[in-house]
Amino acid sequence: MTNSNLSKIRPKLRTTGRVSGNFGRNKVVSGSPINDLGITKVEVVKCATQDEYLARLWYAFDNTDDDKLRLFLHQEIRKIHIQRGTW
Repeated sequence: MTNSNLSKIRPKLRTTGRVSGNFGRNKVVSGSPINDLGITKVEVVKCATQDEYLARLWYAFDNTDDDKLRLFLHQEIRKIHIQRGTW
């Protein structure tokens, strides 16, 4: 592995994509768009209540055939019921 250049490869820097320059942002390494996560232009954001989330989990649990999804849904449903003391 002493002859390999794999450790020397660096990702390219990207700007905001504007032709005239990158106003307001430094050059950033290309990567995940997670930096924009949670940014919204709406004034009111309505999050689902725990009861609505639990109803969605039960609906998905009843309507799926995927074993991995059913396992995840069961764990989430169980977690909520344990928090509430109803399990």
